[in-house]
Amino acid sequence: MKDIFIGSDHAGYNLKQAVKNHLAAQYNVVDLGAFSQESVDYSDIAREVCEKVLEYPGSFGIMLCGTGQGSAMACNRNKGIRAALCNTVELAEMARSHNYANILCMGERTTEEGLAMQILDTFLNTKEDPDERHKRRVDKFDTNGSVHSASLENNA
Repeated sequence: MKDIFIGSDHAGYNLKQAVKNHLAAQYNVVDLGAFSQESVDYSDIAREVCEKVLEYPGSFGIMLCGTGQGSAMACNRNKGIRAALCNTVELAEMARSHNYANILCMGERTTEEGLAMQILDTFLNTKEDPDERHKRRVDKFDTNGSVHSASLENNA
């Protein structure tokens, strides 16, 4: 059974509970918090989800907060993490197939529960496209920053 590491802040707590119930029969779902609707910082929970995804290669993470945006930003600060904020099924499919995303981020305030489950299922069931161009591009994500810095200088 594949491991799914899930986390939320207080604003994503209710959607997290629904996601856990949706996945329980097919996956080993490990809840890393929040464990109530008491205020917590999404960045702390995101760090824990990222650590587990990196510790268990082939696993997936799910981060839920109010919009999903803060969670995606926090997750993507970690080398080896490819977190995708998805609010459509198409974004979830492309995030997995072309960008090899390993963490799905969604927002409870911005994504209706039924759509969230469709996005979730698509994300988890979409395979990475083995086309070399996708792999080549994804491999550049974890550079030391020199590529990004050079492109910023050219745009100055």
